[in-house]
Amino acid sequence: MNKSKIFGSMLIIAGTTIGAGMLALPLAASGLGFGMASLVMLLIWSLMTYTALLMIEVHQHAPVDATLHTLANKLLGRKGQVVASFSMMFLFYALCSAYIAGGGEQIHSKLINWFDWQLPIQAGAIIFTLLIGTVVAIGTRSVDMINRSLFTLKLIALVVMLFLLLPHVSVENLVALPVHQGLVLASLPVIFTSFGFHGSIPSIVRYLGKDTKALRWIIVVGSSLPLMVYVLWMLASQGVLAQPDLMASQSLNGFIGSLSRLLHNPMIASAVSVFADLALATSFLGVSLGLYDFIADLLKRSSTPSHRVQVGLVTFLPPLGFALFYPQGFITALGYAAFALVILAIFLPVAMVYAQRKQQIEGYQVKGGILGLAAATLAGVLIISVQLLQMFNLLPTVG
Repeated sequence: MNKSKIFGSMLIIAGTTIGAGMLALPLAASGLGFGMASLVMLLIWSLMTYTALLMIEVHQHAPVDATLHTLANKLLGRKGQVVASFSMMFLFYALCSAYIAGGGEQIHSKLINWFDWQLPIQAGAIIFTLLIGTVVAIGTRSVDMINRSLFTLKLIALVVMLFLLLPHVSVENLVALPVHQGLVLASLPVIFTSFGFHGSIPSIVRYLGKDTKALRWIIVVGSSLPLMVYVLWMLASQGVLAQPDLMASQSLNGFIGSLSRLLHNPMIASAVSVFADLALATSFLGVSLGLYDFIADLLKRSSTPSHRVQVGLVTFLPPLGFALFYPQGFITALGYAAFALVILAIFLPVAMVYAQRKQQIEGYQVKGGILGLAAATLAGVLIISVQLLQMFNLLPTVG
């Protein structure tokens, strides 16, 4: 197995996971305290790694180019395929819309600040989409190469942020207990969404081939990197700002402003801004790659140049249209993503593995048996229940 491809695949998973959602984590966990926030993240990581390994178990008995669309049809029938396709399209289009809206806004502001170009805000969204769309349409190899560079820069920006913040960490802030227990439940959807990378798994299987041992290693290591980064980020942010200050920061800009005012260091705002730009780009690359391959399978298109252009248009025009008409829609588009992610990353892998195991086919099986499948399902029900309670204002919304 090509070690370069394995390394690149790990970074695609890590780059897809460590996205703009990471910046909402300190706000989402503002009332939990560092200890409880770390425990919740560890549990969510365990859940998402487990269900990702379930996907590898399913892929070992399918064609190497199979997507969730074909896997669901094979194991769950037509109804399962419709549920899988709808949830995949809903999630990926929502995420791509959010990333185009957010990335377009960032590019627009930089064109004004750097070049004094007085362009309409929609121009940023078009430029951002053309840049990322071209890379994705060329193929997974180009995504791998570009993603490595962006991921390296993102790590540098992260190290700079941590270097500026960690010396100011207060132990008193870190040992704070949850303000009230309801906030632990309220934080689950945001933290859960921050560990989503499952839509990229079929693209990685197609890129690497069906080497189950290598794929398992990629899933575990690739998803562990975000966990470590998140814990360090929470250590820095929650250690510097006291809980009342964190809970008073209602937005990302408010959070960055609170850090800058407390530490009297404008470099922090610059480091976080650079990180946010790179986080949007790497997340958009990973998510749009998964959507592109899914659309290609759905429309039965090959890798010819004309077909790649067709698939690219279907992949990028709908989310670009959303971003053009709702340029401020970053949060709106992300609002319901966790609903589809629970279906995509929990319910469908569990259902497909359950159906496949009933056929008693020899091969790799994730440990845990029926109890593991039941526990994952209950976790998914809990996350959806929390979101429904938040929709009806029966539970506070965080992040």
